[in-house]
Amino acid sequence: MVSPDMIAAIATPPGRGGISVVRVSGNHLKHLAETILGKLPKPRYACLSNFLDSHGQVIDQGIALYFPAPNSYTGEDVLELQGHGGPAIMNLLLQQCLLAGARMAQPGEFTLRAYLNNKIDLIQAESVADIIAASTGEAARCAIHSLQGHFSARIEELVSSLITLRMLIEATLDFPEEEIDSLQILQIKDQLDHIHTHLEQVLTASRQGNLLQEGIKVVLAGPPNVGKSSLLNQLAENDVAIVTEIPGTTRDTIQQTIIIEGIPVHIIDTAGLRETTDIVEQKGIERTHTAISNADVIIWLVDSSQRHPPATEEIFKDFPANKPQLTLYNKIDLLHETPSIVENEHTTTIRLSAKTGAGIPLLRKKLLEMAGWQFNYAGEGLFMARQRHLEALTTAKKHLRNAQEFTENEYQLELLAEELRLSQNALSSITGQFTADDLLGEIFSRFCIGK
Repeated sequence: MVSPDMIAAIATPPGRGGISVVRVSGNHLKHLAETILGKLPKPRYACLSNFLDSHGQVIDQGIALYFPAPNSYTGEDVLELQGHGGPAIMNLLLQQCLLAGARMAQPGEFTLRAYLNNKIDLIQAESVADIIAASTGEAARCAIHSLQGHFSARIEELVSSLITLRMLIEATLDFPEEEIDSLQILQIKDQLDHIHTHLEQVLTASRQGNLLQEGIKVVLAGPPNVGKSSLLNQLAENDVAIVTEIPGTTRDTIQQTIIIEGIPVHIIDTAGLRETTDIVEQKGIERTHTAISNADVIIWLVDSSQRHPPATEEIFKDFPANKPQLTLYNKIDLLHETPSIVENEHTTTIRLSAKTGAGIPLLRKKLLEMAGWQFNYAGEGLFMARQRHLEALTTAKKHLRNAQEFTENEYQLELLAEELRLSQNALSSITGQFTADDLLGEIFSRFCIGK
């Protein structure tokens, strides 16, 4: 249920700027507006106004915008006060709103009210935060698609198809005395296949969108002095790590985010793996193993100029088996070699030079392939999916597969109907039709205050 009280917050970032905005939402804004502005502004018109304190003294002068319910962002009466962008002025104005009957908004409470008032669904609500947090233009465009309802529409299409199929099966179960002919079973199978294909397309687009949002974690690992820090600097196109000829220079993990084809790639440089009695270096090696366990892709660097490079088989045994791994032979410039990539069923190796940059394009392309990025996408047709969306889609897909198995026998129609119901519930949880209150609290607590 939507709380009837008024909420207020500064909706612009902290600090000084040209303007700042205080936003108020509630169903009884007339008294507050008359207290601060002297009147209730004309709906949806920008009104130049004096902002007053409780003694009638002018706090600031700016623009007031009034959006009466239900035609507002939250579905309630909304008042926006745009003043000069100074922290002291905005805090005074916010305090006056609180004195006039509003309370401080919780993180994400304006968007939560929009969701509870059916102005947007849960996917659209989450996309608001995704737009704010987008680190690339592609991610921002993808989040806009979700805000505009494209993701929700695809989910609703799937739910509608499942409801239609469930109606057919339920009608069949309601009349057990009538024989179920093979044509009817075939019709059910065809519809199930169509829904499954549609779901696969949505899941693929969602995984791609999730990459735009989350990116991938890539750990650079290897013995000391093989060029890990040089490779980080080359990928980042900046001197973010200290490079020397002294083995063990890097004692701690260093992270730098780069953008490849619009995908955030979080590169983590680590301490060289070797036996050591240096306590500080041992701590760095411990952090290296922690970073490896949390990585999406592990890059193992080898100095190709060494006659007998350290054997990697024993070290790889300690790496997580489910992590994609890539071996790089660095320093090919010392051997006057050209960059190359060799791929087989189990391993991929790239020969490059972190010093000159030769072979870096091969590495960038391979990293995206290993992450599952499809190069024909550029943010178009993708959905800014979160992990919970992917889990719900995967659950729906599992129940659809179970349902397909139950079409082989007419006496299993009740089991088929139950699997379809479970699949529908999983999909409906994405848009918020079936969503627990504790999940809502977790989602909106991650929003900024004032949004």
